[in-house]
Amino acid sequence: MMRILAILAISLTSAASWAAGAGNNLQQSGANVHDITSVQRGAALFANYCHSCHSAGYMRYQRMAQDLDMDEEQVKRFLIFSDAEITDYMKAAMPAHSADWLGKKPPDLSLTARSRGPDWIYTFLKSFYLTADGWNNTLLPNPSMPHVLWELQGIQRPVMEAYTDDAGQQHTRIKELRLDQPGRMTLKEFDAAVRDITAFMVYLGEPSIIKREQMGIWVVLFLLVFTLLAYLLYKEFWRDIRK
Repeated sequence: MMRILAILAISLTSAASWAAGAGNNLQQSGANVHDITSVQRGAALFANYCHSCHSAGYMRYQRMAQDLDMDEEQVKRFLIFSDAEITDYMKAAMPAHSADWLGKKPPDLSLTARSRGPDWIYTFLKSFYLTADGWNNTLLPNPSMPHVLWELQGIQRPVMEAYTDDAGQQHTRIKELRLDQPGRMTLKEFDAAVRDITAFMVYLGEPSIIKREQMGIWVVLFLLVFTLLAYLLYKEFWRDIRK
């Protein structure tokens, strides 16, 4: 009983921390880590737009190639843009002393999907907007990064509205984001691209998820067959004893 309560407490604590970091009004990502084609596209987008600054330091290129049904030549050609080897971990191309330039080293993104959740990633990447002071984000205000996908999405501008708080004070807030300058993708295409990146980051957070859940089906089937055989054996055993 105590063990069950402990497990429930850990689960509730994890859920609470996730909710606290997630913010409000998250958009549903619809990311499907079992759609290998989507994860492959996400890997390419991650390599082109994220990996120059951010590492995925728990993942090796070689392991990724095996999991995502890619050969090593494809990985070298489309996903590695440095002198890294196929057996290396996915370290960012940015020099180690980048913290001296930026004030803080860009975080490793290996476990972001597990700590923040896929919907948070999806919403964050779609919530950048441009002001006179530079890029900002409605989900994570004042992020220490530019909108790296702006060429694909285009430039969003905030539409402001006035409101009165409970104390009667007047304030302004962002009502919505409006596309001011189109990007290379349509809105639907950009949504799909961000969904692909999110699916890849879900995979990064738990690389075994693809094979583990596929294997789980066979494990359940084995247990069902084993249960049936055990029941038949039980009936046969007690039939002779009850005579």
